[in-house]
Amino acid sequence: MQVLKGISFELGEGEVKVVFGPSGSGKSTLLRCINMLNPPDKGEVYLRGENITDPEVNINAMRARIGMVFQHFNLFAHLKAIDNVSIGLRRVRGFPKEEAREKALEVLQTVKMEKWADHYPAELSGGQQQRVGIARALAMDPDVILFDEPTSALDPELIGEVLQVMLDLAKAGTTMIVVTHEMGFAKAVASEMIFLGDGVIIESGTPEHFFISPKSERVKKFLQQLDILYGSHEKLLK
Repeated sequence: MQVLKGISFELGEGEVKVVFGPSGSGKSTLLRCINMLNPPDKGEVYLRGENITDPEVNINAMRARIGMVFQHFNLFAHLKAIDNVSIGLRRVRGFPKEEAREKALEVLQTVKMEKWADHYPAELSGGQQQRVGIARALAMDPDVILFDEPTSALDPELIGEVLQVMLDLAKAGTTMIVVTHEMGFAKAVASEMIFLGDGVIIESGTPEHFFISPKSERVKKFLQQLDILYGSHEKLLK
């Protein structure tokens, strides 16, 4: 079955692309094709001019340059927060243990989690676990970070703390592709928004385009539904 069809877009340095659309439209698959967790059957993905879909490429080295923040955190339950963040630095980047720890503490401070550095995931709230997940991605100094619905598994009162971290990263110039239905976040930071439906790009444009004059009736109806379901979260970003 063909999941994605004719998808094509570019992401510039420091830009934030927000991808949204109904369940089953291919949003998560798109991210997994970009970082080669699900290598595409056709087409090409380029990172700073290098074709990462080339069979000859060192895919592990390329993946180290693409951060990923998952919907369900995916932290190692047996490792403390600081070790969840530092493990990639040690095993992939070859950092000495102490240097990796210093870098991990630095990025935990960025996401306001340094006080919980020595806590295990089970001792953290969902929002705190997701902030550790963001720190883990940041620690590798990636060229781009992919966010796969990073707030969808969180209780409503925890969403704001994660969105605020993402907002701060975007304003600091972090290059990001974000799959989300949080339209307050999209309005605040998106360089471009892409609406996916049935594996194709139905419509793309600036936040102003989508919230003032979307062309597709399907997009209009979807945004109306989101406003009913998620509109209350927009105040978190004001």
